[in-house]
Amino acid sequence: MGQEAGYGMRGAIYHTAPSPSHPAPAAARGAVSGDGAPGAASAETAHEPDLVVADVDLAPGPFLPGTSIELRSDHARRIAPRAALFDFDGTLSLIREGWQDVMVPMMVDALASTPVGRDEDRVALATRVREFVDRLTGKQTIYQMIQLAEEVRARGGAPLPPLEYKRRYHDLLWRRIQGRVEALRTHSASREALCVPGAHAFLTALRRRGTTLYLASGTDLQYVRDEAAALGLAEFFAVEGGGGGIYGALDEPERFSKAMVIDQIMNEIRRHGVGGEALVGFGDGYVEIQNCKDVGGLAVGVASDEARREGVDEWKRRRLIRAGADVIVPDFREHARLVAWLFGEDQGRLAPAPAESNRPAARARWEDHAV
Repeated sequence: MGQEAGYGMRGAIYHTAPSPSHPAPAAARGAVSGDGAPGAASAETAHEPDLVVADVDLAPGPFLPGTSIELRSDHARRIAPRAALFDFDGTLSLIREGWQDVMVPMMVDALASTPVGRDEDRVALATRVREFVDRLTGKQTIYQMIQLAEEVRARGGAPLPPLEYKRRYHDLLWRRIQGRVEALRTHSASREALCVPGAHAFLTALRRRGTTLYLASGTDLQYVRDEAAALGLAEFFAVEGGGGGIYGALDEPERFSKAMVIDQIMNEIRRHGVGGEALVGFGDGYVEIQNCKDVGGLAVGVASDEARREGVDEWKRRRLIRAGADVIVPDFREHARLVAWLFGEDQGRLAPAPAESNRPAARARWEDHAV
């Protein structure tokens, strides 16, 4: 990884560049199953899926009465969830909000420096970059960098190794998020201000019900662990506290995938005589939604508007529905109702979808802006 920041094990800010001569801490390399690398992988689970777009009706509703919890399927909870898998960025954490505004210009610059790219219009290059960044969002960051290398090569350039592109991206991203991390360290910003609203209360409620919580992110492991700690979220997933562990991307992408983590979860819950119906997954990306559905779990799409911290991001909502999400929530503000529904305690009549004229207009997405 490139220069990037987070909170170290003693809570201090660090700013290091892990490399063969300066490796990440052993725990961050994922050597321990249960908090890092999820163990041996099959070729199938190590591969992250492409987005499978379902031909579905995107009209809204129905909703749990008096809430913004949108139920997309008649998938009734059959048993209380024994395990819950959470994505991190955009699902629980807002520290990296706006990462696209860092990645896209970096990639456009790389393509514009190639023999063919220097004669291409930057707007056209930006359109091409946004297309594959959008398509690959939800996978580990390295896959976007692999595609960048292919695009550079296709334009007659000599691409850098994808890991080097990822290091450069993280160095630029750190410049954007440094102030947020510093604000957490100095307590000038609250943890809640940089979390998806209601996250702490929702995780607390699930843990009190006996649900084992897992965290799996396409962001590199050492930074997921440090940022989760900075936000006061790590304790919910700590193995020593009864959690399922924190998992994240490694430099070798074949050593980690969310499907591998789900395989491990399934091995655990099958010991109790139940299957995928005892798993619920939460995420704002398609990978965790599809992976959860693949094993028969309930998939909750978190269509969070990261910039405004309220309301539904319509682009995310559509993408999550097409990926097969059973439920759509904007955040966890209505955690009490969501928990009650998950545990079969809120089975009242559903409210109809609001009239289209009463729905808020979708916020402009980052891809609508020129680079």
